Amino acid sequence: MPPKKTTGTSDAAAMNFEDSMKRLETIVEDLEGGALSLEDSIARYEEGIKLSRRLTQTLGEAEKRIERLVEREGGDVEVEPIELDAPDPGSAASQDELPF
Repeated sequence: MPPKKTTGTSDAAAMNFEDSMKRLETIVEDLEGGALSLEDSIARYEEGIKLSRRLTQTLGEAEKRIERLVEREGGDVEVEPIELDAPDPGSAASQDELPF
């Protein structure tokens, strides 16, 4: 029985990030295995590209969400990445941060 053909269009849109990553890994394994027909290889490659683009977009959006606004001396507001070892919220270093 030939491998199941998948277009990845509606299924990919419904998958969460982790499931999309697993699917992309499966696609890579299938392509590296070399057992697919040319048509199936092309279809999997196209599905993989779509998944890769969507995952990259999701990661970019997540990166934007973990930035913070900081008010500097003189009233300038800047965006900077949140550091994992940031000071406690009550410390003097973080009092200049905006509450959102």
